[in-house]
Amino acid sequence: MKKKMALISSIILTFALLVSGCGQSPIQSQGIQETSQSTLRVGLVPNQAPDKIKAQYGPFREFLSNTLGMPVELFVASDYAGVVEAMANDKLDVAYFGGLTYAQAKQRAKIHPIVTEIDEETQTSKYYSLIIVPADSPVQSTADLKGSVFAFGDVSSTSGSLYPRFMLDKAGIKVPDDLENVVYSGGHDATAQAVQNGTVDAGGIEGRILNRLITNKTVDASKIRIIDKHLVEGYPWVVRDSLDKSLEEKIVNSFLEMKDPELLTLMRAKGFTKVTDVNYTEIEKEANRLGLINSNK
Repeated sequence: MKKKMALISSIILTFALLVSGCGQSPIQSQGIQETSQSTLRVGLVPNQAPDKIKAQYGPFREFLSNTLGMPVELFVASDYAGVVEAMANDKLDVAYFGGLTYAQAKQRAKIHPIVTEIDEETQTSKYYSLIIVPADSPVQSTADLKGSVFAFGDVSSTSGSLYPRFMLDKAGIKVPDDLENVVYSGGHDATAQAVQNGTVDAGGIEGRILNRLITNKTVDASKIRIIDKHLVEGYPWVVRDSLDKSLEEKIVNSFLEMKDPELLTLMRAKGFTKVTDVNYTEIEKEANRLGLINSNK
C-alpha cells in the first residue's frame, strides 16, 4: 500500500512540474516577449571625452534597459574608428554614429539607420556645424582662413571634420594645401578650448556641443566668434541588418515614445524621428568628394 501511495505521489508531482513548465515565464507574464538576444550592445562615438560620453548616456542606458526588459551595455571607443571597427566585427547591435561615421561604417558592415534626434534649436532633424575663431581674430569670413592653423575634431566627425572641410572648400580653401597646418583635436570640446586659447586660428565644431560647453562654463562665449555655419542631418542611431526585427521595432518605439524632459535634454533632443539611408545621401556624396571615405574598405 505504501509503495502504491508513493507511486501515485510521484506521478502527481511529475504532472505538476510539467504543467508549471508550460506556464508563462516571468518576462512573458509582464507582457514582454522574450528574444534570443540576451544583452543589447550599444556603441557611442566619442564626440567629446569618452568618459564624459559614457556618463552622459547612463540614464539613457537605464531607460532603454527598462523599456526593452533586457540588459543594455554601453561601449565608447577612444576614437570614431573604434566604434566602426566594433560594428564591423559584429560586436555591437546598435550604434550612435555621426552621419560621416555611418557612411564609413556601411562600407564595412551591414547596417541601417532607424532614428535621429529632433534638434531643439532648428526644430528639425538637422543641426549646425560651425567654424569658430578667437573673438579678437582679424578673420571675418571663411575665405580669410587661407594660410591659417585649423583644428578639426576627429577625422571621422561629421560636424567637426566633414562639414568644416565643406565650408572651407566652398570658400576656395583646399585642405591641407591652403592651410599652414591642420590639427586633429580628437573631440569638439578640445577644439573649442584650442580656439578659445588661441592655440589655433580656427576650428570646426558642432553647434549643439558648443552651446552646452558655454552653458556649463567650460567655454567662455566672449572669447570665441562664429564665422560660418551649415546645416547637417542629425546623428543616426543605426542597427545591424541581422538584428531581430521585433527587437528593432521595440528600439524604434522606445525612441519615438521618449517623453522625459530631463532625459531628452541629456540626449540633446526635443524628440526623435525616423530616418533611412536616403537621409544621408548628401553626407556620403560630400565625404566621397572630399576623400573622407576609404573605398578600399
